Amino acid sequence: MSRIVTLYRTVARYRLDQLLPANQRPRLFSLLLRVFPVLPVPATTPRGERLRRALEDLGPVFVKFGQLLSTRRDLLPHDIADELALLQDQVAPFPAKQAIQRIEAALGKPLNECFAEFDANPLAAASVAQVHAAQLLDGSDVVVKVLRPGIEQTIRQDLKLLRHAAQLLSRWSRNGRRLRPVEVVAEYDRIIHGELDLQREAANASQLRRHFNAGNLVYVPEVHWPLTCEQVMVSERIYGVPVSDIDTLRKKQVDIKLLAERGVEIFFTQVFRDSFFHADMHPGNIFVDCTNPDDPRYMAVDCAIVGQLDEQDLYYLARNLLAIFQQDYRLCAKLHIECGWIPADTPVAEFETALRTLCEPVFERPLADISFGHMLVTLFRTAGQFDMQVQPQLVLLQKTLLNIEGLGRQLYPQLNLWDTAKPFLEEWLADRYSLQTITKRLQQDAPALIETLPILPDLILNRLRQTPRSNSNSRPRSHWLLPLTAAGALTLGLGIANTPGNSWLIISLSFFIAALFARDR
Repeated sequence: MSRIVTLYRTVARYRLDQLLPANQRPRLFSLLLRVFPVLPVPATTPRGERLRRALEDLGPVFVKFGQLLSTRRDLLPHDIADELALLQDQVAPFPAKQAIQRIEAALGKPLNECFAEFDANPLAAASVAQVHAAQLLDGSDVVVKVLRPGIEQTIRQDLKLLRHAAQLLSRWSRNGRRLRPVEVVAEYDRIIHGELDLQREAANASQLRRHFNAGNLVYVPEVHWPLTCEQVMVSERIYGVPVSDIDTLRKKQVDIKLLAERGVEIFFTQVFRDSFFHADMHPGNIFVDCTNPDDPRYMAVDCAIVGQLDEQDLYYLARNLLAIFQQDYRLCAKLHIECGWIPADTPVAEFETALRTLCEPVFERPLADISFGHMLVTLFRTAGQFDMQVQPQLVLLQKTLLNIEGLGRQLYPQLNLWDTAKPFLEEWLADRYSLQTITKRLQQDAPALIETLPILPDLILNRLRQTPRSNSNSRPRSHWLLPLTAAGALTLGLGIANTPGNSWLIISLSFFIAALFARDR
């Protein structure tokens, strides 16, 4: 009950009801203001600032929610999104005594049995956890991340309030429904619960470290698993320069242009090569190893939030981005419908016109001045007008791209992200259909295909029995049946005669199975 009272006072003080159109403001709230008046902030305070300050007053869970909202530029007005982007992770730390108690309870043994040294003063404090420096018994420098006491209960209570608020906003306001508050809160629920499991974060960090272990693009600290659990994470301590400290980077004579370009390369490598990307790459989580200024390396921490895209999403995303930058709006419209991002009955010409109207003014500017991230936001915002449903994986991608592009241009304002992105996308699409990639996919599917082999004759016979007598309607559909079957037989024979491996067998099986279902295509 006390939390509801706090919520009411905060909303009343900052007059958040005024964010809604006058004819859509709830009458009940106006009545409550008459009965329980609250001294408001000056009426001249901008609406974005009022919302940001309200979230800060409500505490860390709402601050984190505001950070998530700031990434939804496809849904929010620019002034509000810009103000929410000012929200920082830094919050007041909790006492060291509580941190030590929580660590010992989670690990099941005294602190001195785990660490030779432990710094009671936190290195950093965030909305969900805080970090302390320590030293292992073998002398290795580490950092210890520990969840805030009672954070689980606080999040449960605040999420319940957020859900109610989202439902009420959807009922009260047409603009509110357009913002999809229920879906946004559900997305936040998923993200925040992911951050509450430090063992999951450690697993994400290990995966990212493994992906970049062989290269020199980014370094991810090693996790110390014996002292890591759901409430506590211990990992290698890194010593780098915060990427936002550009003056220090320049003093160390770091190649800033190369550093900016590598940030973009890291993003596209994570997305298209690994389908697994760090989705919280704001400046507070990124450092630079300046040991070799001519060959700088990124250092990434806080891997609680990661994004993953399946093969279909990657394919359509790459083709959409290429189409939009080639100003092929018809193809972009067709791709959105084909991949199911917007309803199948959407008029292609109408969607194409909307894309052209919004994007053509953007392309009047020099290519280096075009924001790739904002182009993606524009694309999703336009699709939202055609009832595009919230795609959580694409929202994380959009957020990460905005962070990377903003970071890159902060380092090197002349950065042309498209020069880096276009070759990467074209190469990825070309590689997707290379013989080597197709063969690799077939080899991965070999167990399922080989399991089909014993029943293949029955499948062929059943299929042939189901084939109706030849007529003018069936012939165009079944004309591939004989060639595909013949190709399968020929390839199988060549494979058995000339190849000791199973690649030819797999390819020939694919021809046979394709032949079986060719008539229905």
